[in-house]
This record gives sequence, structure tokens and C-alpha cells, in this order.
Amino acid sequence: MNQIPEKIPNDIKKLFIKINDYLDTDIYFYGSAIRSDYIPNKSDIDTAIFTDNEYSTIGKLQHLLHVKRSEFKKLVWKLNGEMIYGYKIKLSGYTSEVEIAIYNDNFKNLLLDELKAPLKQPLICTILLYILKLFYYHLNIISKENYVKIKRYIQNDLNGKVSLFLIL
Repeated sequence: MNQIPEKIPNDIKKLFIKINDYLDTDIYFYGSAIRSDYIPNKSDIDTAIFTDNEYSTIGKLQHLLHVKRSEFKKLVWKLNGEMIYGYKIKLSGYTSEVEIAIYNDNFKNLLLDELKAPLKQPLICTILLYILKLFYYHLNIISKENYVKIKRYIQNDLNGKVSLFLIL
């Protein structure tokens, strides 16, 4: 999860090598970039960085990436009854959109378990995601809004139902 996936474009690999060298920290890849439903030059690249000082890491990324502080958006979500806080920046201008989330080290174990969960999804969910991406990215026959809704349904609702069915 913290190695740069081979399948991502070279310009993005170079970006993450530069970030990794500058911050001297692990970068964790998640989402389709590490799953089999990745679509080259279409799927975004999702990453997480864990640090003991989010503000310092944001400052370093601002300097390295030449971006404004206002481009980092605050994240707040609830996971297993715990409130998780962090910051996220979306970078365009690369072969694919890049998303970098910055979290405090205190959330690392909890978040890594959550980010790894889709790697354990049933094969049927992976196939459905791939078909959905084909319809959205290549055939352009569904809207972004519907794509997001269906993707969430497959990853959250259907994934759990299929897993339960397989257990029974």
C-alpha cells in the first residue's frame, strides 16, 4: 500500500518520488490505483500521508507543489465511532487527478484498516466496478452524479451483502 503502483502514469510516479524524498515519509496509495478496477488515465490516484504535525506537512507540500494553503480542504468523518480529522488537496495538471490526504499519526491504524477494506471485496463487486467505469469513462453513457451513487452502492451496500451471502 505504501509503494508506488507500477500501473500509474510516469508523471505521477515522479511527483510521488519527489514528495516522498522531500517529506521523508511513507505515502499510502488506496482506491482503484491498487485494485484491479483501475482505468489508466481516467481513474484518480488516491493517497494518504500520516504525520505528527499536519500543519508542518501542509506547509512543506505548499512549498514543494507551489499551491496555496486555501487549496487544502478540511476533512471530518466518523469511523467506528471515532471522529477523524485531516486535510485533502486535489491536484490536476497530471495524466490523472491526484488526491493527497494528510492525517495525524493517531489515526493511522484505524484508517489503514479502512483503506485496505476494498482490497478484500468479492470478485463480483470488482467486476461491477470495472463495468461501471467502462460505462462512465469510455462510453460516457452515465452522468458523474449517477456514477458516484452507483459506485458508493457497490462499494458500501452491495459489498457487505455479497460478503454476508458468501459467509452463509
